[in-house]
Amino acid sequence: MRNLGPEFIDITWNAGGRTSELTSEMVRLCQGVIGIETCMHLTCTNMPKEKEAKKHGCRNILALSGDPPQGKEEWEAVEGGFVHGIDLVRHIHKEYGDYFDIAVAGFPQNMLLPPEERDLELKYLKEKIDAGVNFIFTQMFYDVDIFIDWAKAVRAAGITIPIVPGIAPIQTWNGFLKATSLAKTKIPQSFMDALEPHQNDDEKVRAIGTKLVADMCRKILQADLGIQGLHFYTMNLEKGTKMLLQELNLVPRVETLKPLPWRQSLTPNRRQENIRPIFWANRAQSYLSRTENWDEFPNGRFGDSRSPAYGELDGYGVSLKQTGEEALKLWGEPKTFDDVAQLFSKFCLKKLSALPWSDQPVSGETSAIATELSKINQLGFLTINSQPAVTFGWGPGDGFVYQKAYLEFFVNPELLEILISELEMDTKVTYYVINKQGDLRTNSHSEGPNAVTWGVFPGKEIIQPTIVEAISFMAWKDEAYELGVKWANIYETTSPSRKLLMGLMDNSYLVNVVHNDFKDSKAIFVPFFKAGEKYAASRPKANGSVQTNGALN
Repeated sequence: MRNLGPEFIDITWNAGGRTSELTSEMVRLCQGVIGIETCMHLTCTNMPKEKEAKKHGCRNILALSGDPPQGKEEWEAVEGGFVHGIDLVRHIHKEYGDYFDIAVAGFPQNMLLPPEERDLELKYLKEKIDAGVNFIFTQMFYDVDIFIDWAKAVRAAGITIPIVPGIAPIQTWNGFLKATSLAKTKIPQSFMDALEPHQNDDEKVRAIGTKLVADMCRKILQADLGIQGLHFYTMNLEKGTKMLLQELNLVPRVETLKPLPWRQSLTPNRRQENIRPIFWANRAQSYLSRTENWDEFPNGRFGDSRSPAYGELDGYGVSLKQTGEEALKLWGEPKTFDDVAQLFSKFCLKKLSALPWSDQPVSGETSAIATELSKINQLGFLTINSQPAVTFGWGPGDGFVYQKAYLEFFVNPELLEILISELEMDTKVTYYVINKQGDLRTNSHSEGPNAVTWGVFPGKEIIQPTIVEAISFMAWKDEAYELGVKWANIYETTSPSRKLLMGLMDNSYLVNVVHNDFKDSKAIFVPFFKAGEKYAASRPKANGSVQTNGALN
């Protein structure tokens, strides 16, 4: 859902507040790891006053009375707790001032109440607003005329804050009936006439429902009510909402979603962070965990990463995302180096969905160098991270983005020496080499970071969000090798696969290479092709096969 570009997402409470811990954890994950603003639902139901939203960087609260606790039909406020939503609003302002934007619920179907009840509900809503509410989320509805009448009544009552209508995509016939029944939502006869004949065809119901709800949204936005946004009830189902956004032409351009090439963390102490080492490009959560105790984060320049130090691996824990069964299905049981190289090659060509060093398939921009990556893997350079030299991919429009070509890989000592001799002939190349024991070797004469990605945008300082530097590489080294060990450990102790992978981790070097001429997109591969050919030519042949890394190919 993040790729659909929402301003924020809601994190709800279960009825009776039963999932409060899960709610808090979801806020932490979305703000800190996924990098998306949240609006945390907060209820009076059996919950203490203090919440963890602020700690996790959430700045939006939907204050609700909530449902009675499970197993009870009436309110029983905890000691010092709240009964009404307005009490929660007042408490938040008392404790946190204006830190949070606060929303409350609005109920368009109150327009169907008798006039006295309707007016009383508007009075209660006005009291909440006057207590310090910033915007109103409405309950779902499908009768647009009822919503428009209600919105006009709200304005007539002197309420001027933004109203955000609650829009529920129609996913299935049964789901539609159940949701509207629970919320006692009035269904226009035109909806029933259009949907009911297709009640046994969910795809047809979704397609027709998308058109109906989209037309409703257009009427709302064109009704001169000052409506500036729509609040979609996804119910954890992406497809219906995505179809609706596409129908409304509200799916954003990529650059509006990616102000940086990596996902920004929105926790309080990381909101201004705009520089990270490239080594954790495929393991962002690990980087967040290992740097969570830093007092400040790089903004404009990358300082001395030794102070404070990266967290130890023991604190984060390195593990494969896949279960043992899933890993075996993905990677089989490699018995030769060539078997391993073929897995890496297939991953680069998008024929394999994951490797231990990357839980996700390769990025779209990698397609520009996929063929070259596949080839160097077959030559003996097992790539675990890469970046093409390109001038696109992230940031606001009307600017320029530059990326230097970058490769990171495992390689055996003999092939490494041949590669180093080739790299030394190109003055535009810098490299770092490290072994499992931590012995570092480099041709870089600078102790500072090397920016491998930077952007120039109108009205902004030049930003350099991705860098290569020695101390971070040394910290990443332990994690990179440990992931290989975890892969080996899915196999039996005496199996050929385990011995092969443990041998690779024990004897291979981890290397990163940057080609500093960002205008030459393929120059970085030339030394690898030459070194690979020389190495293959130098290997003894057995039964017509060339030996690589000590295993027959």
